[in-house]
Amino acid sequence: MKIGVVGLPNVGKSTLFNAITNAGAESANYPFCTIEPNVGIVDVPDERLEVLGKMYNTQKITPASIEFVDIAGLVAGASKGEGLGNKFLSHIREVDAIVHVVRCFENDKIIHVNGNIDPLRDIEIINLELILSDLEQVDKLYEKNSKLVKTGDKSLITTVELLAKIKTALENGLPARSVQVDGEEEIKILKNLQLLSAKPVIYVANIGEDDIGKKDNDFVRSVKEFAKKDNAKVIVLCAKIEEELVTLSKDEQVMFKQELGINESGLEKLVSASYDLLGLMSYLTAGEKEVRAWTIKKGTKAPAAAGKIHSDFEKGFIKAEIVSYDDLVEAGSFLKAKEKGKVRMEGKDYVVQDGDVVLFRFNV
Repeated sequence: MKIGVVGLPNVGKSTLFNAITNAGAESANYPFCTIEPNVGIVDVPDERLEVLGKMYNTQKITPASIEFVDIAGLVAGASKGEGLGNKFLSHIREVDAIVHVVRCFENDKIIHVNGNIDPLRDIEIINLELILSDLEQVDKLYEKNSKLVKTGDKSLITTVELLAKIKTALENGLPARSVQVDGEEEIKILKNLQLLSAKPVIYVANIGEDDIGKKDNDFVRSVKEFAKKDNAKVIVLCAKIEEELVTLSKDEQVMFKQELGINESGLEKLVSASYDLLGLMSYLTAGEKEVRAWTIKKGTKAPAAAGKIHSDFEKGFIKAEIVSYDDLVEAGSFLKAKEKGKVRMEGKDYVVQDGDVVLFRFNV
C-alpha cells in the first residue's frame, strides 16, 4: 500500500511524515522546504504477530508495510507549475490513497502561506489543483481517443464515454471520484488513468498541543463537516506531539500517551483509517522460520490470497488449513486447536477473513 501525503506549505505535513516514518524529513518554517519527495516505508503495527512469534518460537517476524510519500507543499496554481507544482503532483500519481494534512491550530510563530487559518479554503485550494491537473490530462486523452473512435476503432467507445463523464465532473469542480463508474471495464479504465482526484482521501486535522484532550475546535468541526460531503475520513492529531513520541522508548510512549489521554498513535490511526478506506485486511502465516502478515482486499478468496505469497501457491492451490487467531491463542498451539476442532480445511471458494492463520496446501 502506497499513501501520498499532501497539503499547503507549513501545515505540519513533513512534521507528521517524520512522526509516522521516523525518516527525518526536513521540516522548516518556510514554503517549499521539501523539493524532492520523501519516501518512508513503515511497518504496520500488529500485536498479533508478537503473540504468534512467541507461540511458534519463530526466527523472524515480518509485519505488513505501508509506503508513505511526502511531497512538497502545494499552492494555488500548482497544476500550472506554480511553486514547481506540476513536478510535485507527478510524484503521487501512483499512490493508492491521499492523506491531506490541514492546519487546525493558531500559532503566530508559524507562517501560513495565505496569511490566516482557514481549513476549508486550504482544502479547496489543494482539491482544485488536483482537479485542474486531472482535467488537463483528461482533455488530452478525450481528444485523442475521440479521433480514434471516429476512424473506426470501436474498442475505445467505453473509454471515450467514461472520459466524457469525468471531463464534465472536473469542469464543474467535482473530483473524479464523484463520477458513477459502471462495470468492470470502466473500473479498470479509471484505475489505469491514475487520476489524482479519483483517489480516496483521509483528511488529517493537525491541532495544536493546547487542543489535545479537548472537544473539537471550530477548525476541526469545519473539516469534519466537509469530509462528510466528500465521503472521506478524518483523523484528528497533533503532528508536533507525534514527532516527539517517536523519540521515546516504548514504555515512555505508553506513559506519555496516558498523560495526554491519547489512546492511539498517529501511525496507528492512519493505518486503521487507510485499511478501512481501501477495504484491506491482513491474514497471517506462522511457523518456526517466520510469522508474517499479508495484506489483501476484503472479500479475497483463498487461491488469490495464496497468490500474495507466491504465484505457484495460487496456480497449484488445493486446500487451506485455517484457524482464527483468537481460537489459536485460546488453544495455546496449532496442535491443540486441531484437537479441539478449531482448524478447518477450506477450498477455492473460501473468503479469507481478517486474522485467519493460514497454511496453504498446493501442488505445482
